Amino acid sequence: MRTDPTLRDIRCFTVVARRAGFSAAAAELGISQPAVSQAIARLESTLGVTLLTRANGVTLTEAGRALLTRAEALLEQADLLVSDAARLATPDADAIRFAYAPLVGGLAAKIARRLRERKPGVPVTLVPAHWEPATTALTGGSVGAALMTTPFPPGLASAARFRMPVTHVAVRAGERLATASGIRVEQLFGHEMLIPRMLWSAMLAAFPGPHQPRVTVVDDDLYAGCDLVAAGRGVLPVPRLLAETVRRPDVVFVPFETRLHLTYALVWHPARITPDLVALIQATQEALRTFLA
Repeated sequence: MRTDPTLRDIRCFTVVARRAGFSAAAAELGISQPAVSQAIARLESTLGVTLLTRANGVTLTEAGRALLTRAEALLEQADLLVSDAARLATPDADAIRFAYAPLVGGLAAKIARRLRERKPGVPVTLVPAHWEPATTALTGGSVGAALMTTPFPPGLASAARFRMPVTHVAVRAGERLATASGIRVEQLFGHEMLIPRMLWSAMLAAFPGPHQPRVTVVDDDLYAGCDLVAAGRGVLPVPRLLAETVRRPDVVFVPFETRLHLTYALVWHPARITPDLVALIQATQEALRTFLA
C-alpha cells in the first residue's frame, strides 16, 4: 500500500532548502531541530530519494533540486485551498480579494493602500500566487482580480498594463561571467539559459535568427530560478526589480543588453465586474504612476 508524503513534511523540506540549515528551519517553523530532521528523513523514505546532503552544510541533491519547485507549488495550492475554504466558511460579500505575482508584491501593497483609501470600510485581502494558481483562482472565483504576467488567460479582461524590462542576468558566483561589467546576448550562446515560461514568447521574438542560446524552460518563480543558478543549472535573465532587491552570496546579477521584458496587468473575469472591482482598477492605475517612476 502506497504511503503519501504529508504536507507538514513537504513544508519542512522547502524551509530547510530555503534556509540552508536545520536549526534556522526549526526556528522558522516553531518546532525542534530533531523534529525537522525526522520530517526530512520520513519524506526521503516515502519518496525513495535523498533530498539533502548534510556534509559541509546543508545542500540540495540533484533530486532535491528537481523536486523543490514542485513541492513549493504543491504547498502554494494547499494554502489556496485553505484560504478558499475559510472564505466559503465565513463568506464576506464586501471583501475585495486579489492575487498578485510575488515579484510585484511592493506594487500590490501600494494598490491595497490606495484601495483602502477609496473603500475604507471594505476589507482587502492580498493573495500571493504565480501564474497557474492565479489563473485557477480567477476562473474559480476565489479572487476578483489578479496582477499577473502574460500570457493572460483567454476570455479574461485586463487593464493597467505595464512592462518590466529584463536588465540583468543572474550568474553563479565564481563563474567567469560573474566578473563581467555587462553581458551581450552572443556571450550566452555557450551557456544554458534558464527561461521562465512567462518569458518564452518574448525570448523567441528577441532571437529570431538561427543562432540562439541553449534554453531550458523553468517555472515562473524567479526566486526559485536563482536557486537553480546557484546550483549551477544555468544563467537566468531577470528584471531590475529583482536584481536590486535580492542579495545572496552565491548569485551575481550582471547588467544584460537585451530587449526582453515582462508584461504585467490586472486581470479579471468580465462577467464579474462590480463597483469594488472598478475601484481596484482605478487604485492599480494610480499606484502604477509612482511604482514605475
